[in-house]
Amino acid sequence: MSPSSEHEALHRVFQYDEVLFARSLANILGKPVPAPVAVSVLNVDLTETRPLERRADTVLLVKYQENGVIKRYILLIESQTDEKKERRRRWPYYIAYLQDKYDCPVVLLVVCSKKETAEWAREPIVVGLPGLVSMTVTPAVLGPDNVPAVTTVDEASRDITAAVFSALTHSRGSRARDILIVLSAALDTIDPETAGFLAEYIEDGLGETPAQSIWKVLMATVTYPYVSSIRSQGREEGRAEGREEGREEGREEGREEGRAQGEAAAVLRVLAKRGIAVDEKSRERIESCTDLDLLGTWLDRSLTAEQVDELFARPPV
Repeated sequence: MSPSSEHEALHRVFQYDEVLFARSLANILGKPVPAPVAVSVLNVDLTETRPLERRADTVLLVKYQENGVIKRYILLIESQTDEKKERRRRWPYYIAYLQDKYDCPVVLLVVCSKKETAEWAREPIVVGLPGLVSMTVTPAVLGPDNVPAVTTVDEASRDITAAVFSALTHSRGSRARDILIVLSAALDTIDPETAGFLAEYIEDGLGETPAQSIWKVLMATVTYPYVSSIRSQGREEGRAEGREEGREEGREEGREEGRAQGEAAAVLRVLAKRGIAVDEKSRERIESCTDLDLLGTWLDRSLTAEQVDELFARPPV
């Protein structure tokens, strides 16, 4: 089975910004590493001459300076969505292989978008017998339980790729919508071409999560130049069908109508992805709603609701 776009994005962001790992280890895990002077992306194929294929996700060769001497180490980055014993069993092999091949230290970083997977990944891997341990591997892990939620435009603008990583790791959480709204605004502070690339990268990287639906609604309704650029190049793929139809009838009225249709579609999509049944009456109520604030409330509730009636419940007095 080919890796999902969510899996790929979670580790490839460290290839896009090759010193993001250094900031993340220092700022999130409190484990500063020497400032890199050069970072190279290495071949991820760790297969030997035997016909047994082993591939890591991302492998970086990091060079740094210490007392005037250039030194180096390998950063092995593994993206883990769910618990996979066979994958975890290979991590000690990856480390030993890379250390032997490049004759330098190897650091294992595991990135996750699920809290339970992150907790599982942190467990030390012990190779050997009780009292006769040959190797202990303790991965450094970044996941939704320790990666900060970036929820202000100022913070996101200061480190765009860290904000992208925050969005990817919190894609299943209750704060996803806040993070993505802020991120969409922060992208407008950089050049439109880069922002457009990252906007599409984020959509792919969110995979089939509720957050992807939220992001599609944002990209269909915000008016930042980078979004207009994406649309003009024909890469929107129908994200704003309601909005574009409305614009033909009248820009302002159509825009509001399109936003409402987009929000309603997102609510229904999230419920469908979560396996929540929607009866015909509830579906009609959602699709006919034009109150954007109310739709926003329903979208937030759709992330955690156990049944469709919970969307419409009045808050306790």
